[in-house]
Amino acid sequence: MGTVTIADPIADAISLSHLCYSYPGDQSPVLNIPAWRVERNEHVFLQGESGSGKSTLLSLLAGLSVPTQGSLQILGDDIAKLSTRQRDRFRAANLGVVFQQFNLIPYLSALDNILLAARFGSATTAGARQRATTLLERMNLQSALHHRPASQMSIGQQQRVAIVRALINTPSLLLVDEPTSALDHANRDAFLALLFDVLSDQECAMVFVSHDPALGASFDTQVKISELNHVGATV
Repeated sequence: MGTVTIADPIADAISLSHLCYSYPGDQSPVLNIPAWRVERNEHVFLQGESGSGKSTLLSLLAGLSVPTQGSLQILGDDIAKLSTRQRDRFRAANLGVVFQQFNLIPYLSALDNILLAARFGSATTAGARQRATTLLERMNLQSALHHRPASQMSIGQQQRVAIVRALINTPSLLLVDEPTSALDHANRDAFLALLFDVLSDQECAMVFVSHDPALGASFDTQVKISELNHVGATV
């Protein structure tokens, strides 16, 4: 069981081929991606309109769903071949995921939300607490906010807590779904600057999903979901 949590240090962050996905009970594919790869430490901006399949693809990359057909290798592991429990362990050890709704536990403090995620990784409690405190401060969340319940924080503050929670176990791949959709332009740009600053000293690939093409210039690579997804194309 333990071997599934050890990522291949030289494999691509993402490598997929002939990937198809249909919703359960529906034969019509919503994703048909012949091939795609993301290199280690590459920061990719994945852009597309609502309903284009971006979030579905992110769910597959996170191991929350599995392809109907094809190969999906994350950090060298074909996660479609792993059991649900193995995928959960793999995700905790190797991936950081930020959902559009953040999914923070409202009655827990910022720090406790992060330390709860750390319990599923390999960090010691003392090490995780120190890392969480450091990352929160780098995301401009000072100590007075660390013990505030998530329900009493602004959307922008919750968003930054969610990023720290995703990074607490030093993932090799960060998956981020529409994190700036509720922010105005000034706060959006400030958030991106903070995110790239935190990632600057980590070896971590990132797939950042958004409908807003204005964000793409900050990334190593820009990809439109319509260029990847061949659903409806004539083969």
